[in-house]
Amino acid sequence: MKHYLIFMFTLIIISMTSVAQTESAEKADFYVSTKGSDSWSGTLSAPNAKGSDGPFATLERARDAVRDLKKEISKDITVFVRDGVYQLNKTVIFGLEDSGEGESTITYAAYPGETPVFSSGKEINGWKKVTTDIPELPTKAKGQIYVADVSDSFKTLYDEEGMLPRAQSEGIITEEGKNGRDRLQFPEGFLKNWSNVSDVEIKVRPHHAWIVNMLPLESVNEETQIATTSIESTYAMNVLHFLKTTDNCWVENVLEALDEEGEWVLNTKEDKVYLWPRNTSKIVAPQLLELIRVEGKIDMAGPKDVPVRNLHFKGLTFKHGERYTLTTDDKGLQHDWDMLDKDNALVRFRGTENCVIEQCHFLDSGSGAIRVDLHGIGNTISGNHIEHMGGGGILLAGYGPGTKDVNKKNTVYNNNIHHVGEIYWHSPGIFVWQSGANSIKNNLIHHTDYTGLILSGCMTDFFAKNGNGRELVRTLRRDEMPKFEKGLSLDEVLPYLHTHDNIVENNEIHHAMSRLGDGNGIYIRGSGKNNIFRRNYIHHLVADMIMQAALRTDGGQTGTLITENVIYKCTSQGILTKLDNKVENNIVADIIAPPRGYYVSVREGPLTGATIKNNIFYSLSKDDTFIDELPPGKAGSSEDRRGRALARAMDADTDNNIYFCKPDITKGKALIEKNQKDGIDKNSRAVDPMFVDPENGDFRFKPGSPAIEMGITPIDLSQVGLRKE
Repeated sequence: MKHYLIFMFTLIIISMTSVAQTESAEKADFYVSTKGSDSWSGTLSAPNAKGSDGPFATLERARDAVRDLKKEISKDITVFVRDGVYQLNKTVIFGLEDSGEGESTITYAAYPGETPVFSSGKEINGWKKVTTDIPELPTKAKGQIYVADVSDSFKTLYDEEGMLPRAQSEGIITEEGKNGRDRLQFPEGFLKNWSNVSDVEIKVRPHHAWIVNMLPLESVNEETQIATTSIESTYAMNVLHFLKTTDNCWVENVLEALDEEGEWVLNTKEDKVYLWPRNTSKIVAPQLLELIRVEGKIDMAGPKDVPVRNLHFKGLTFKHGERYTLTTDDKGLQHDWDMLDKDNALVRFRGTENCVIEQCHFLDSGSGAIRVDLHGIGNTISGNHIEHMGGGGILLAGYGPGTKDVNKKNTVYNNNIHHVGEIYWHSPGIFVWQSGANSIKNNLIHHTDYTGLILSGCMTDFFAKNGNGRELVRTLRRDEMPKFEKGLSLDEVLPYLHTHDNIVENNEIHHAMSRLGDGNGIYIRGSGKNNIFRRNYIHHLVADMIMQAALRTDGGQTGTLITENVIYKCTSQGILTKLDNKVENNIVADIIAPPRGYYVSVREGPLTGATIKNNIFYSLSKDDTFIDELPPGKAGSSEDRRGRALARAMDADTDNNIYFCKPDITKGKALIEKNQKDGIDKNSRAVDPMFVDPENGDFRFKPGSPAIEMGITPIDLSQVGLRKE
């Protein structure tokens, strides 16, 4: 009996402790609920039987209540948001008055165990099956189409499965030399002078493999077969360079292309939307580009901003944002992969310090997920899940090249980012532009149409460009720099390139580069010095793409360390390096060819100060090339065919590498013999590094591995990728 009483007493204590902990965990200063009212006081539940008080109904009302509370006390403040869908018809804006005072934080979080969803999706009702003949419809669509009256204009549409595909035609190959940036010569029948021609857009890959533009039509002349667009493409809309047999232009939002289940067409002249439904769920159209914006006092032309501080968002879900469009005033980042200071993300920090977005879910939207724009210091973006976005995942974008350097020291950690760029294919998982000293670690990026992770700034030749071109030129803060002339050197512009001292480590990237070309798993160009890529695992870039690499430094990039990365089963090229960058202690295994099959490509010299050492190059094909160098443009020339100084491994500190071709061990031996005559690779070896199971991606060393003897550091992939916390 005594033991029984002790046991029961213990259970009671444990139960009381658990209840107390739960109550503590669920305690907040204010609450928001879909069943609440903004006329109430924001308590958790009604204090009396009549239910005349309780939680707020909107985030805006909770924000205003927090502002009042701050006037009375100085402490951490928490707002819990209950389960349910909160439809937004205007962006919720947080300003300077919403900062946490001193070290105090203000947090807007999901109520424990619940999933509040913020959506700008407005339901479309009144669907009716089309019973009259619509001549433009394809035969297979007749009898399948529903129509509804609408008063809004929108460029994306959603059902319970996610984004619905807008009707898109078969592709064409544009002609070479006949097109401009706003002028397209098209084949007969491809475009028509539709009565609602301004609703129609062309999706085009203009000449280069790395970009997609969505361009509204302005006019179509069916006789001359010339169309004009109201917005310019990034480059002239000519046939793709190097990919001349690849479709690069489509027309969207016309009834003639509505030929598959799930597709839709909007006609704003008729105020009607047509849909071939794929299920019976409700259909919603987005109302907003931004759902939440945190905005400090931005001094665009001047030296000093005033940021919002210590504002946190945790555990919230955001969806159903609109797709952004280009405007004539946009300022493009490199290759127009995104725009400077653009309202194209579901949650946007614009002038913030020490703010946080954690454990949030971003999905099913037409633009990007998260932006940290202009002034952004010490912010944290961690533990978020980002999926099925029309644009990019996470963007850190500071001011354009100049002396103003206020986007830095941010943390992007442990985010799961996949299936982004579903409309703008070029949109990366993570994009860092004019932003330095950031920690980008333990993120998982996969299934992207283009590059997984980009670090970028501004290429040297743009500093001397005149005119008003959209790409990069408009971002330059010319009043803060001397006037540059053509032929300027990299050293002259380095003080204005602020993507420096970033550490990109322990990230996993796979199945990138699924649709576009000339891209990479990780890419850096036009950035400052001292960027480190360390212990990243890049694997299964398996699409048959020309001109791609798992990890690439591009033209003019200098002072970069590439170390302890594992690259496995990637098409075309492993590491592409230039100038004085350092490639040390990496494992590059099973590069897929054709095309190319290069383990290291050296592409711009001189390689003075560069290193290629302590690496393991592990080949499973006799057709691979361990180190590829471009030949001279002309016999005896010191330049390649593009006029760059020759890049030669013999000019770098190249040594202590393992070159192992499993089906033909003589390949590595032959390379070492050749390199030793050039004075390099004196301690390199053509031996089996004795991995545990390289064919299945296990690159741990077996006991007795010659790599250990050579001092090559083992790479622990167990610390790479998402962490369970």
